[in-house]
Amino acid sequence: MATEINPFGDMKKMLEQLKMPGVDMTAIVEARRKDVEALVEANKAAYESMQAMVRKQSEMMAEAMQVMQEVAKGATSGGIDPAKQTEVVRSAFEKTIADMKELAEMARRSQSDAMAHITQRAAEHVDEIKKMMQPK
Repeated sequence: MATEINPFGDMKKMLEQLKMPGVDMTAIVEARRKDVEALVEANKAAYESMQAMVRKQSEMMAEAMQVMQEVAKGATSGGIDPAKQTEVVRSAFEKTIADMKELAEMARRSQSDAMAHITQRAAEHVDEIKKMMQPK
C-alpha cells in the first residue's frame, strides 16, 4: 500500500518555524487545505457528471443505431410504407429533442453541483478571515 503524503503538514512545519507575531500560521495552512479539498470535490463532481453524460450519449447512440438497422431491414425486405417511414422519422426527431434536453439538464446539474462546493468553501473562507481579523 502506498503511503499518503500530506503536503500541508510539511508546509505547516516550515511556516511554524517563521513565527510571525500575530499571524496564526496553523489557521492559514488549514484554510488552504480546505480550499484544495473544495476544489477536489468540485472536480470529482464534474468528473462523475461527465462520465454519466458519456454513458447517456452511448445509450442514445446505441438506440439510434438500432432504429436505423430496423429501418434498413424494412427497406431491404420490400420497402417501407411512406406513412410508417414518416412516423419513424417523426419519432426519431422527438426522441432526439428529448435526449438533447436531458443532456442539457445533466450538464446544468453538473455545473450547479460543482459550483456548490466552491460557493460553500468561499463562504467558509470569509468566516475564517473574519475570525482571523478579530483581536485576541
